[in-house]
Amino acid sequence: MHRSKALALLSFLFLLFGFNSPEKPVTITSLRFINEYVVPFNKHFKETTVGGLSGIDYDPEHQLYYLISDDRSAIERARFYTAKISITEKGIDTVLFVDVQKILQPNGRVYPNAKEDAKNTPDPEAIRYNPLTSNLLWVSEGDRTVNAKQVLLNNPSIHVIDLEGNYKDSIPIAANLIMHQISKGPRKNGTLEALSYSSDFRKMFVCTEVPLQEDGPEADVKENNALTRFYQYDVLTKKNTAQYAYKLEPVAYPSHPETAFKVNGITDILYLDENKLLVIERSFSTGRLPCTVKIFLADLSKADNIISVNSLKETPPKHVVSKKLLLNMDDLGIYIDNIEGVTFGPDLPNGHRSLIFISDNNFAIFEKTQFLLFEVIP
Repeated sequence: MHRSKALALLSFLFLLFGFNSPEKPVTITSLRFINEYVVPFNKHFKETTVGGLSGIDYDPEHQLYYLISDDRSAIERARFYTAKISITEKGIDTVLFVDVQKILQPNGRVYPNAKEDAKNTPDPEAIRYNPLTSNLLWVSEGDRTVNAKQVLLNNPSIHVIDLEGNYKDSIPIAANLIMHQISKGPRKNGTLEALSYSSDFRKMFVCTEVPLQEDGPEADVKENNALTRFYQYDVLTKKNTAQYAYKLEPVAYPSHPETAFKVNGITDILYLDENKLLVIERSFSTGRLPCTVKIFLADLSKADNIISVNSLKETPPKHVVSKKLLLNMDDLGIYIDNIEGVTFGPDLPNGHRSLIFISDNNFAIFEKTQFLLFEVIP
């Protein structure tokens, strides 16, 4: 049997029968902030500019981190980095970038930028490593621009690549994630930002950052029942098996002026245990540079499966995902930027798990690429 076929069969058997995952179920009662590490602005590494870091995941076997940039092939080509993070008793000591790989299309070419081919320009937002296959899963947010000058409909997407960035497979998106010219489906810059595998790698979860247009309004400063959707997939069949409604918090602060941009949405999720996820809600308002970032414990177990519900505005769910506030980063007393990624790191000397958050600096000089280290208190 060829080695590639043998590996494929082994992966299939692992997925079918399960295996002892290195990611054990996690109980979290609180998070203790340890320290912050900031990557210098416009740091150059192997002819690329480090920035826009929107997703992070940890490979404990090789003690490597995978970090995806949301550069839409505008500064350099769409890419992901590998890094080592040195953690001492005082916290993160060093973030050492080890390598960078371009993310390739199914045709083997690099992704184009918007000037070259806007319809196929990616917007990478999250990345996860699968130790069963030694592949990476990543999501693109796509694009929706509908105005008098342009109609651009670029669907969000979910792809599998190898560690060299070569395309391996895609996972079909749910029908309600398809972009439309009419007021239906995802909003611009509000689709897939969050991604997580279950600990046995049989399930995969994604969610929309903000509500679908048919599901109701985006979050505002005042409570308005803004409902986004979690999507659960079967990894083996690649089918979306369930959808759940999740209620977003209001936007933390008014914008200045009041009509300017403001948002609160989900930027990443992390699997904890059966039906339980860690959720990042990130709120930003024009006129205020820091973001308000809240971390929630979410439980899907009693939420309605709304996979057949076309509009949450017309057919409100009886039971949404339950959530409990774990941490408001405003309480840390430090500047908090655009936190968009989270992963478990190595065990700390006391045996507790570590948790690492990263921020997307949008390649802007007044924003930071932050790594925030926390201790998980069980």
